[in-house]
Amino acid sequence: MDTHKVARFPEDKTWEVPGITRDEHGKPQIGLDPESLYAYGHLIRLTEELVLDQFSRGLVSGTTHTCIGQELTALSVVRALDHPDDAVLSNHRNHGHFLSYSGDFVGLVGEIMGREAGACGGWGGSQHLVHRNFHSNGVQGGMLGIGAGLALARKLNRSAGIVAAIIGDGTLGQGLVYEAMNLASVWKAPLLVVVENNGISQTTVSRDNLGGDIEARGAAFGLPTWRLADNDPEFCRKAAEVVGAMRASRGPGFLVIDTRRMGPHSKGDDLRDPNELDEIRARDPLAALARQLPADTLTTIEARNREFVETVRQAANASPEATLAEPPTHIFTAQLEHPLPDYPPVAAGSNVRQALNTALQFLLKSDQRTLLIGEDLHDPYGGAFKVTQGLSSEFPGRVISTPISEAGITGSAIGLSLDGYLPIVEIMFADFLSLCLDQLLNHAVKFPGMFADTSVPIVIRTPCGGRRGYGPTHSQSPEHLFTSVPGLTVVYGSHRHNVAELLIDAVLRWHYPVLFLEHKLLYGEKMDPADYVALPATDDVATHLFPTLRRGANEPDVTLVSYGGMLTMTEAVANRLESEEELEVEIVSPSLLSPLPRESLIKHLATRECVVVIEESHHDFGVSAEIAAALLESGFKGQFLRIGTPPVPIASARSLERSIIPDEQSIIEQILDLF
Repeated sequence: MDTHKVARFPEDKTWEVPGITRDEHGKPQIGLDPESLYAYGHLIRLTEELVLDQFSRGLVSGTTHTCIGQELTALSVVRALDHPDDAVLSNHRNHGHFLSYSGDFVGLVGEIMGREAGACGGWGGSQHLVHRNFHSNGVQGGMLGIGAGLALARKLNRSAGIVAAIIGDGTLGQGLVYEAMNLASVWKAPLLVVVENNGISQTTVSRDNLGGDIEARGAAFGLPTWRLADNDPEFCRKAAEVVGAMRASRGPGFLVIDTRRMGPHSKGDDLRDPNELDEIRARDPLAALARQLPADTLTTIEARNREFVETVRQAANASPEATLAEPPTHIFTAQLEHPLPDYPPVAAGSNVRQALNTALQFLLKSDQRTLLIGEDLHDPYGGAFKVTQGLSSEFPGRVISTPISEAGITGSAIGLSLDGYLPIVEIMFADFLSLCLDQLLNHAVKFPGMFADTSVPIVIRTPCGGRRGYGPTHSQSPEHLFTSVPGLTVVYGSHRHNVAELLIDAVLRWHYPVLFLEHKLLYGEKMDPADYVALPATDDVATHLFPTLRRGANEPDVTLVSYGGMLTMTEAVANRLESEEELEVEIVSPSLLSPLPRESLIKHLATRECVVVIEESHHDFGVSAEIAAALLESGFKGQFLRIGTPPVPIASARSLERSIIPDEQSIIEQILDLF
C-alpha cells in the first residue's frame, strides 16, 4: 500500500483536479471566492453521488456516510489549514474532509470500492482513510484523544501547526471528548475541536441526546469557543478566521458549525419527516452559492466537474480488486532491523523497581523522543509504586503528570507516536486498562495494519496482580483480556528476566503497541537470572527481544510454565516437588505472551510428557487456554493442567484472597493429582 498519492499519481489526469492548484505537499488550494468554493463543493457532491451510484450498481459493499448538503462544512476548516504540520482527524462521515485535504478523488472512490487504487489499498473502506497528516476512524469520538497527543507534539516541537478534530453533535455524549478537551486545555495544546451540529445523530434528534448548551461544553474547559452556520454567506471566511485565531493563540479551541445533512445517516436509514427534509433542501448552502454565480460560469464549472468525476469513475472501475499475495498472519513486518542499544548497567543487587527506573532514566537520556506520561508521576511522589521517582526532576517537561484520564492518556500517546515520539504511558493499576481498551483495540493496533508506513511505537506500563489485599478493582491480572487483541504485543517479565532490557527493547526496538505488565510483588524482588537460560530465538515474532527462559531437568517429569509475579510461587512449588516428591522439574517462563511464541515456546513444550501452566489471571479463555490449544494443534500427547484464578472477584480480605488466588499448597495438590 502507498498512502502518499502525490507521488503515486504525478502524471495521471485523474490527479489533476480541474481549476485547482496544489501546495508543495499536494494539498488543494481552494480560494474563498464564491466560484472557487462552489467548484470544489460541487466536486465533493458529485463524488458522493458517484459513490451512491456505485452502490446501486453492486460495485461497493459495506456502508458509507455521505456529506451531501454539508460540502461547505466539510471543506471550510480543512481548506484553511495551510501549514505543513496541520493535521486533520475525522470520523465516519469523512469524505469531504479527505477530499479537501488530499484532493485524491480516485483514492477515495477506489478505497470505498475495495480497489488497489484505494487510499489504503482496500483495508480502510469508507470510514478509515489516511493521507499524510489526515487520519479518520469509524469509532465515534475515538480520535479526540489522539488529537490531544498530536497537538501536544506540535507544542513540544514549537511548530505553528494545529490539529483539527472533527466530530458530529451525537459524539458529544462520549466521555473521551471531554477527556481530550481537558488534556488540551491543561497542556495549552493547539487542538481545535470542530462539532458539525447536524441537529440529529443517527436517528435521534439533539433534544433527546444533549443536555445543556453545546457551546458551554467548550467554555467549561476554558476553550475559546465559536459558533458558525454553514448557510451564512460569509461562513467559509469566518471559518478561516477561526483557524487564524487558533494559530495565533497556539492553544485549544472549540468550534460549533450548525449544518444539516440532506441525506440519510448511511445509505437508507432516514426517518425524518418529509416536510423537514424539504426545509433542509431549501437551505442547501451549495445551492445558495450557485445562485451567486453567472449562469454561463455555473454551466462551465458543472460540465467540467462532471467530466472529471466520470474520469474518476473510470479510473476506479479499471483498478483491480485489492488482493493479497498470501493471507497475513500478523501486522508485524517480517524482517525488522533494529540497532542494538548500549544497555545501561544495572547495579548489582537491584530490585525490579530500581531496574525499571534505571531503564526509564536511560531512555530519557539517550533518546529525546522518549516521553513518560501518566498520573502522579512527578516528584516527590514518583508514581503509585515509585518506578518514576526522581525522573521528573532530572527531565523537566518530559515526564508529564496527567489528569485521571486513562482513555485520553492512551489516545494522546498514540497521537504522539504518530508524530515521531516514543511515549511510555503508566496506567496506575492494570485494572484500569479496561478504560484504555478502545484506544488499543480500535486505534493503536489498527493503524499499522490499515495504513502503510504507519507505526505506533507506544509502550503502556502498568502494575498488576494481587496478594496485597487491594480488592476487586486493584488486584486483577487482566493479561487474558489483552493477549486476545490482534496486533497488541503483551510482555510480562519476571525477576529472572532482565526487565530493564525488556523495557528498553520495547521502546527502542519494537515499533508497535506494547502492553508491558509489572507485578506489584516483584518491584521489591532482587533481579537475578539465577540458573535460567533463554530458549533459542526463532522466527517467532519478537522472541529475539522478549525471550523465554527455562531452568531445571532436561528430561523432566513435569514442566511448570509460569510468568510474571507467579514465577516466585512456581519456584517454591518446584523446590518442594523436587525435595518432597523426588520429581524431576523444569520451569519455563516466557516474557512474551502475545503474539504467542509458537516456534520456540510451543515446540519446546510439545516434547514434554506433562505440562502445567500456572497463572494468576482468570485462566478461562486466557494464556493457558491458548497454550493448551497450540499444544493440541502441534500433536501434543502428554498430560496438561492449567492452574489459575477462578472467575470471581478478588476479595479485599486477605483471608479470602488467599483462597481465590492460587497458593503454593493448592498448586502442589493439583499437580500431585496428575501423578
